[in-house]
Amino acid sequence: MAANMFVVPQTKGTVLCCKCGILMAPNPANMCVTCLRSEVDITEGLRKHATIMHCPECDSYLQPPRTWLKAQLESKELLTYCVKRLETDLKKVRLVNAEFIWTEPHSKRIKVKLKVQKEVLNGAILEQSYVVEYVLQDHMCESCTRFQANPDQWVASVQLRQRVSHRRTFFYLEQLILKHDAAVHAIKIKQMDQGIDFFFANKSHASKFVEFLDKVAPTKRRESKQLVSHDPKNNSYNYKYTFSVEISPICREDLICLPPRVAVSLGNLGPLVICTKVTNNIALLDPLTLRQCFLDPDQYWRYSFKSLLGSRQLVEYDVFNVEVVSPEFNVGGSKYVMADVEVARVTDYGKLFYIRTHLGHILKPGDRALGYDLYGANNNDNELDKYHNLVIPEVILIKKSYEEKRQKKRGKPRPWKLKSLDMELNESKGRGYEEKMNMEYEEFLRDLEENPELRFNLSLYRNKDYQPSEMASVSDGDDAPSVPLEELLADLELSEEEDGDDSMKD
Repeated sequence: MAANMFVVPQTKGTVLCCKCGILMAPNPANMCVTCLRSEVDITEGLRKHATIMHCPECDSYLQPPRTWLKAQLESKELLTYCVKRLETDLKKVRLVNAEFIWTEPHSKRIKVKLKVQKEVLNGAILEQSYVVEYVLQDHMCESCTRFQANPDQWVASVQLRQRVSHRRTFFYLEQLILKHDAAVHAIKIKQMDQGIDFFFANKSHASKFVEFLDKVAPTKRRESKQLVSHDPKNNSYNYKYTFSVEISPICREDLICLPPRVAVSLGNLGPLVICTKVTNNIALLDPLTLRQCFLDPDQYWRYSFKSLLGSRQLVEYDVFNVEVVSPEFNVGGSKYVMADVEVARVTDYGKLFYIRTHLGHILKPGDRALGYDLYGANNNDNELDKYHNLVIPEVILIKKSYEEKRQKKRGKPRPWKLKSLDMELNESKGRGYEEKMNMEYEEFLRDLEENPELRFNLSLYRNKDYQPSEMASVSDGDDAPSVPLEELLADLELSEEEDGDDSMKD
């Protein structure tokens, strides 16, 4: 703008209020805001009180006529629900803003502050705020009413089974289910022999859960239904549905003898292979050639073969000599090095074994390793008998052993913990069964410490009660694997009364 340009000063026009006579900006009503509000109340006729039905069991609210909406206190969903209850009133005004006013959680009251606008005298627009108080009236929804009448009443159940002698797979699946909230709709979870039963109040929830299992494990399923009641007047039927889901008995670290037809279909793999990973596919590794193949569920269930030896048959060996014979190979994201090693059973030094292993990258003289003793094993396997002139190695090593180093830390708590499902345990088995379960759970925790890939899809939490020992030396557990602190999550506690340790396993 030029410096010599003449600028006309602008002044705001003012008029006198026709009621009180004070100066004000002109408006169509010729009245100040105070006088205008004393003359006109735009909230007149709008409801200031309302009653809403609340189910205390599932924390949901009735949306007439029969729909129940689940919402948390002071959530966006609950605010939308409260405003919609005044939909007929709000057609008379224009809603500008809505927000909660804090009330005591046990007061059975919800207060919402609404700001509305409306055109009044001669086109003037007036804005005003008012508070609506909602009274919560407890009334159980239909599903909760049925459950309270008979807690065992369910519409669909999922019977998850695995025909093996341990529960390592179910410990892992439990953590996957918790991480993805896959069983959030289950009304009851019960531990069974060789499996878990899940009960649902809706067939669609059970179907969704079965689909989740198909994505995380090699499964096959069978569906059945049973007629509960029939009303011939309106031609309605009530069924109970049962989904039988079976998980492949092949587990991680199992030694498998592939049937000849399977070995040929996989490019003459093996036939002695190790299962390195189980997701919805089964990863197989030939420890002598480092070839890896994957079996999808359809391929496996077509032949349904079993393991030759399982993790419960692992034998501990002392390693005396290691000679690397190949460079490092990266197979499926894991590193392996072929090496010739000299080993002997920890319990018997009378026999030395000279074998080839794929663990040359982690084994050194003086270490201990876990493997399968094929020299002393009595194998009655039909698939193994089909191979003539097959040279069977005396020992197949599976992983490095840290048991000797862990002896120093036995009984000490871990700095991390896992959550657990709210499951009805089978208490009729006695103390021996409970000790076996605790031992298998401890083995599962050790597997998580040793295998970063195994805990990649799981949620591990910091143990707030853990305190490092001041007397522990630097060398204690120096080589024993552990979970890095950066992988742990902080456990969220929503209330002071809630004890997070009740649902945790240390």
